[in-house]
Amino acid sequence: MRGRVALIILSLASTCVFSQTSAPKYSNEFLSIGVGARALGMSNSQVSTVSDVTSGYWNPAGLTGIEKNFQIGLMHSEYFAGIAKYDYGAFAAKIDSVSAFSVSVIRFGVDDIPNTTQLIDADGNVNYDKISSFSVADYGFLFSYARKSKIEGLRYGANAKIIYRKVGDFASAWGFGIDGGAQYQYKGWDFGLMARDVTSTFNAWSYTLDEETIDVFEATGNEIPENSVEVTLPKVILGVAKNVKISNKFNALGEINFDLSTDGKRNVLVPGKPVSIDPHMGVEVGYINMIFLRLGVGNFQKVTDLYANEKISYQPNFGVGVKFKGISIDYALSDIGNQSEALYSNIFSLKFDINKTVHVKERFSE
Repeated sequence: MRGRVALIILSLASTCVFSQTSAPKYSNEFLSIGVGARALGMSNSQVSTVSDVTSGYWNPAGLTGIEKNFQIGLMHSEYFAGIAKYDYGAFAAKIDSVSAFSVSVIRFGVDDIPNTTQLIDADGNVNYDKISSFSVADYGFLFSYARKSKIEGLRYGANAKIIYRKVGDFASAWGFGIDGGAQYQYKGWDFGLMARDVTSTFNAWSYTLDEETIDVFEATGNEIPENSVEVTLPKVILGVAKNVKISNKFNALGEINFDLSTDGKRNVLVPGKPVSIDPHMGVEVGYINMIFLRLGVGNFQKVTDLYANEKISYQPNFGVGVKFKGISIDYALSDIGNQSEALYSNIFSLKFDINKTVHVKERFSE
C-alpha cells in the first residue's frame, strides 16, 4: 500500500512546476499516441496519405479526401495490461466539393486508483475505511476544418483543440492550442506537413488539496503543488509517400514520416538542441481495396544493455484491415516499449461511411 501512496504523491508532484510558466518535455503527450488501428499498424506514418475521419488528428488537410457525405470513426485500446485505457471517437462531414470539417474526442485515463493518503492518521492508526478511489484522465477535443486549394493537388487544414486534464479532486487543467497541416500530390508522390501546437499550447493547472493531504505531502517531504501554466512547444511532422500498383488486384503504399520536436534533446534516432528528429515508417499492402496487411517500425532509441554497450532499439507494429460496403474494421498489435509482453496492446477501430443521398432515396422507397 505504501507503494501506491508514493505513486499518488509522485503523480501529483510531477505536474507541479517550479516557476509561473514552464515548457517541460512530453507535455500533453497523450495526444502523441495516435488514433486508428490503420495508423498504429503503420507506426503512425500518416501525415502524407491520411484521407478519412482520422485526418482530424493526423493532418486536417486529409479531410477533403472523404468520399461520402459523413464518416464516423471509433477506437478503443488498452495499455500496461489493461491499466490505462485509450478511447477515440470522431465525426466528419463534407461541407461542399472543396471543404470538410470534423469533431474528434480523445480520452486517455487510469480509473479506480486507490487513494491511501488518509490510511494512517496522525497518531499512527490504520483505518481502511479512509481508502477511496479516483481517476486520472486526459481529454482532447479537436475541431477541424479543411479545404482544397486552387493549386492542383494542394489541400490544407487546421485544428482548434481544447484540452482538459483531471487528477481526481486534487488537480485539473484547461488548455487550448492550434494545429495546421497541408498535403500535396505531385507526379504520383504524396507529401505532407503537420505543425502541432503552432502557437504553443497552454495548460492552466489549478490544485485543490485539503489540509490532511497537505499534511501528508509535508510529512513525506514533497513540494506542495501551486497553480501554474504548462506550455507545450511546437512539433513539426514531415512525410512522403508512394502508392505502387503491383497488379490488377494488389497495390502497396509506403510512407515515411519525420517528427521534429522543439522541446530540447530527446532520446530519438537524431537527438539535438533545440530540434530532435524521430523517423518512423509504414507499409500497407491492399488486395482489391478490400483486405489490407500493414507493417510499421518506429520509436528508435539509444539504449544501454547490461554490459554497458549502446544499441538502437525500435518498436515494431503490425495490423490488418477489412473494408466492405462503407464499413472498415481494423486491428493493430502495437509494441509500445519492447520491454515485456504486458506492453503489447491490441487495438481495434471501426469506421463507417454514410451517404446522405442514398439514405434519402431509401427513405422514399419505404
